[in-house]
Amino acid sequence: MSAFVGKKYKLDKSEGFDEYMKELGVGMVLRKMGNSVSPTVELTQDGDTYTFTTTSTFKTSAISFKLGEEFDEETLDGRKVKSIITLDGNKLTQEQKGDKPSTIVREFNDSELITTLTIGNVKSVRVYKSV
Repeated sequence: MSAFVGKKYKLDKSEGFDEYMKELGVGMVLRKMGNSVSPTVELTQDGDTYTFTTTSTFKTSAISFKLGEEFDEETLDGRKVKSIITLDGNKLTQEQKGDKPSTIVREFNDSELITTLTIGNVKSVRVYKSV
């Protein structure tokens, strides 16, 4: 994982994100904004604490976590959830528990980050290129 810490990735392609946000109950205005921005994401590490920062012209957010430890998170759309993130090779898997449980898998490689977001039967794949 250390090979990907400190690298920045910018959104390049997105499929199914509007449907994913709709399934979460995100309103139309926020969905339009969410679909129009190309955020940059970065994973940093300080000891055994990781921070995942998402930056866009619309909003910047950061979540800090320790692998395998549950934490409270407020999502970009304002939901309050409990999350737990685990690492398997080059994949970070985040389980969000709340009114609408969802899973976010972030798969890192040398040139891109592939993020797969799933809620129920709805799946979104977002591809970020290394910058």
